[in-house]
Amino acid sequence: MVVILLKDVKGTGKAGDVVKVSDGYARNMLIPKGLAKEATQGNVRNLEKQKAIAEEKRAEERAAAQKKAEELEKITLIVKSKGGENGKLFGSVTSMDIAKALQEQEGITIDKKKIDIPGPIKQAGKSQAVIKLYQDVSAKITVEVTV
Repeated sequence: MVVILLKDVKGTGKAGDVVKVSDGYARNMLIPKGLAKEATQGNVRNLEKQKAIAEEKRAEERAAAQKKAEELEKITLIVKSKGGENGKLFGSVTSMDIAKALQEQEGITIDKKKIDIPGPIKQAGKSQAVIKLYQDVSAKITVEVTV
């Protein structure tokens, strides 16, 4: 029997896959538990429509992320921190500090988990930070640390 998987099934396939399984497995396990439905022409057509809609939505989200990345790359963020002589900081500038500065200076809210710093910023001066906006869309911003 050919079925469309509604959820991931270990050893069988992922959600949205059209797979061929034994009749007993489909009738006694997959369909009653809501893990699959029979692959009729109508169900396959609905699945294709849903996949097309999801792909279109992903393309729109990617385009929006690309546009936001272009805006972010123009920004030079100024982060003030306490420090001693020679520009050495007391502590370091973290992704949370950068997220807070982005919110205060530019009004852009970004989760601190999406901000990637190559290492802790412990020296005053300019550094780069990468903001991950979408799966393969990221923006590099310049972070200027002042004492």
